[in-house]
Amino acid sequence: MPNDLAQRLGKALRKAGPREIGGILMGEHLSESRFRVRDLTIQSHGGTFASFVRVARRVVRFVKRFFQKSGHDYVRFNYLGEWHSHPSFLPTPSATDCDTMWSIVEDPEVGANFAVLMIVRLKENDVLEGTASVFLPDRRLLAATLMFEEK
Repeated sequence: MPNDLAQRLGKALRKAGPREIGGILMGEHLSESRFRVRDLTIQSHGGTFASFVRVARRVVRFVKRFFQKSGHDYVRFNYLGEWHSHPSFLPTPSATDCDTMWSIVEDPEVGANFAVLMIVRLKENDVLEGTASVFLPDRRLLAATLMFEEK
């Protein structure tokens, strides 16, 4: 996760306070099993203390612009997954989170081989912490390593 995106997330999380927020992650494939978040959306409405629902129609323009900027190189630059916050809970996927992510990768219209779910929160001193999980169509769940760039 690049530092500028982590800073954007931190700012949005501070503003949201105890409400969950989220969005989508667009990434770059760097090498086998290695990806870099290149951009993300931040949807600051639609969340409560313990839930977040992303509004899909609000990201269509963002995704089109991302693909245009990346030269429509869909193998290298593409949808990576989703993110949301757990400001009051551990940044780990709930059963609802898992079902939602598996529904994305199992949807033939989406055509994803996998999807990442990043869950973040601010710890004391505004330190961003998070986890990343990889969801596969056969209902497998893999833990990924989420690395934030050094400041």
